[in-house]
Amino acid sequence: MSFLLPHLRSGWAVDQAILTEEERLVVLRFGRDADDTCMRMDETLASVADRVKHFAIFYCVDIDEVPDFNAMYELYDPCTVMFFFRNKHIMIDLGTGNNNKINWAMDDKQEFINIVEVVYSGARKGRGLVVSPKDYSTKYRY
Repeated sequence: MSFLLPHLRSGWAVDQAILTEEERLVVLRFGRDADDTCMRMDETLASVADRVKHFAIFYCVDIDEVPDFNAMYELYDPCTVMFFFRNKHIMIDLGTGNNNKINWAMDDKQEFINIVEVVYSGARKGRGLVVSPKDYSTKYRY
């Protein structure tokens, strides 16, 4: 489903997407298009993109094609979603201990829309860290 989302093919393009967007939240999905986790996440992103187009824009970045950010953002997971607003990385407390990114595929579209809304409203208020509407610390029940 990644073909439905715009791709950024260079480090410069990623920087420009983050720098030039003044009013909307920039949501970047880092990963490989052929990865199963990324495919599931891309399906969610593509299906919610039209509903949140007034306050968020989505881009896909292939970590093999654009390795510039792999070390900086610690992109070691198969699929990583990060949020930026007015050239600032917005962190989100999901209860997982990693406040920088979402590193699993979210299949529930409304759940992801809620996260995007919370991140956007917190970022508009100047917050660098927002708290997720749902706690994911017990996502995996061992």
